[in-house]
Amino acid sequence: MPARFDLSLYLVTDPAMTVRLGLVATVAAAVAGGVTIVQLRDKAAPARALAEAGRALLAQLRPLGIPLLVNDRIDVAHAIGADGVHVGQDDLTPAAARAILGPAAIVGLSITSAAELATIDPAVDYVGLGPLFPTGTKSDAAPALGEAEFSALRRRIARPVVAIGGITVENTARTFAAGADGIAVVSAICAAADPCAAARDLRRRVREAHAGPRPQA
Repeated sequence: MPARFDLSLYLVTDPAMTVRLGLVATVAAAVAGGVTIVQLRDKAAPARALAEAGRALLAQLRPLGIPLLVNDRIDVAHAIGADGVHVGQDDLTPAAARAILGPAAIVGLSITSAAELATIDPAVDYVGLGPLFPTGTKSDAAPALGEAEFSALRRRIARPVVAIGGITVENTARTFAAGADGIAVVSAICAAADPCAAARDLRRRVREAHAGPRPQA
């Protein structure tokens, strides 16, 4: 099991949305605003380009103690010494990721329905559950779960759960009330005119949610 990590404000990068400021500058601003963990996601990038982007982010994030995960590409995560990987249902299994990356790596798994709960094996450190709300960020996203279904699924998962999909400043409190341990955002930060300010606003809502009562299991 890897050392403790903070999933409360989880940034997933998007290559199109970070063009204006650049990937590294966008992530730097987001971290300055309070992002606690970063996932490098670029479905179309060749392995070499993805590795170069990952190394640039690691140079920035590692001195700050912010973990960097790579989406899907276990080979790239291993090659650059990333802190871990996040895999989906069509990728190599979490067990395979653990075998390649070792016991210290963070391994996350996407879950979109009750039928996928059986894929949560002992190698999984956290689950990305969603989409919670409707989202336009992923063209192939599954239907939104809604708060009631999200909450029901969350109670069946014995791992920390990060909610993803359509999360904004306005619905952050509702997301934590539904049982999330953290929020994963893409456009809420990457597409913001000021990623630092956007992250700061989200971080404030996260703190407020943590200060309030937690739902009963």
